Amino acid sequence: MYAIIATGGKQYKVSEGDVIKVEKLAAEVGETVTFDQVLAVRDDAGLKAGADVAACKVTATVECVGKARKVVVYKYKRKTGYHKKNGHRQQFTQVKIEAIQA
Repeated sequence: MYAIIATGGKQYKVSEGDVIKVEKLAAEVGETVTFDQVLAVRDDAGLKAGADVAACKVTATVECVGKARKVVVYKYKRKTGYHKKNGHRQQFTQVKIEAIQA
């Protein structure tokens, strides 16, 4: 059984026991979070989507909160002496999928 959930502007295909990194959530380590925006669920009966999954939920436990690797943004214009170097580290929340309630 798997589900497709949407959080942080992205979609994730998850099964029970999966560990995924999502955009930062307002939750502490050890807390339980619920993903209400379930787009599709695949089980023994088949694939369900739309109105069939309106009441479905996916629960997960927060394992850690951190920052991803640094991405270097380098701007350069030739012949003018212009160059600018910036870095960005995206914050994430790592969660473990506990249950899919379909």
